[in-house]
Amino acid sequence: MRLQAVYLVRCEARSIEARARAIAVEQSVEMPVSAIEDDFVRSQIVGRVESITERDSGRFEVRVSLALETVGHDPGQLINMLFGNTSLHEDVVLIDVVFPKELVAVFGGPRHGLHALRRRVGAPARALTCSPLKPQGSPAARLAELARSFAQGGVDYIKDDHGLADQAYSPFAARVEAVAAALRDVAQSHGRAARYVPSLSGDLDAMRAQIALAKDAGVDTVMVAPMIAGLSNFHRLVRENPAIAFVAHPTMAGAARIAPALLLGRLFRVLGADAVVFPNYGGRFGYSPDTCRALARATLDEREGLRPAVPMPAGGMTTDRVREMLDFYGAEVMLLIGGALLEARENLRQATSAFVAEVHRYAYG
Repeated sequence: MRLQAVYLVRCEARSIEARARAIAVEQSVEMPVSAIEDDFVRSQIVGRVESITERDSGRFEVRVSLALETVGHDPGQLINMLFGNTSLHEDVVLIDVVFPKELVAVFGGPRHGLHALRRRVGAPARALTCSPLKPQGSPAARLAELARSFAQGGVDYIKDDHGLADQAYSPFAARVEAVAAALRDVAQSHGRAARYVPSLSGDLDAMRAQIALAKDAGVDTVMVAPMIAGLSNFHRLVRENPAIAFVAHPTMAGAARIAPALLLGRLFRVLGADAVVFPNYGGRFGYSPDTCRALARATLDEREGLRPAVPMPAGGMTTDRVREMLDFYGAEVMLLIGGALLEARENLRQATSAFVAEVHRYAYG
């Protein structure tokens, strides 16, 4: 069984066969095949061009198969074999991967996913809601008060802004303690608990320590940026913490020149993301409706036999687009709205309640 990588290559028609062979060699042995003496390497390890299909004038879909043995069980080595050196060529985009079942089983996918994240907040059918704590620079006490208002407004999940790390003005430990305490108070008075999602940062040891602190505070969901932390570290944290749900943030994913539906929707999910944040169309970023639809489907489809992850469109979303977004994505989604609510300032709780009410109105009429 071999791993298959699918590339979109800009190239003249007369050169595409040579270009495809060069990609196959670069992504496997990166040396002249004529110099290889070992029969096993020549027959099994060297990448193979399986097909070349013209998409449109000057663009070709190239399918290359790679030996599964070259990946081992390492997510970092997986991305290295799929797109390592070839990512340095501006005329190539990695657009899809065909995973052997054996590799999917090794990586495991989400431990919790959509259905568990719904159960945690008592929302078996409707869309989920989320709001972020920001801006960075705010002290832990201020962020805890924001969390309190979001929770009183009825939002399901309250996550750190991905820029929040372990800065002096809001250390991770102090922030988790303050926000968790605020949410416990709201739960006691309102009978319903919002879930806090702190953002992990630093090296592997630092993130392990942060997860331990979060667990001690009763937190069962965290956020990590796989492209910052490293895919291997992200996967390690997922496998080490079976009770913790992981939200994957897309920061730095745009630098990879990998199709968003593949990187965010499939790779992050295969490695264990229970929910995936991505830029929504019509917001601050340039994703098209087609890209967003493909990405959301990739988090939910059953192609690899994995639990569905939760698509989390974000980035400049406003409350007046809630119905549009739910028409577009359906109920299997978590809507993430931040700045548009924070603009309400002293009326944050009321603005949050209106956001939540619109989601509930869509679901229940």
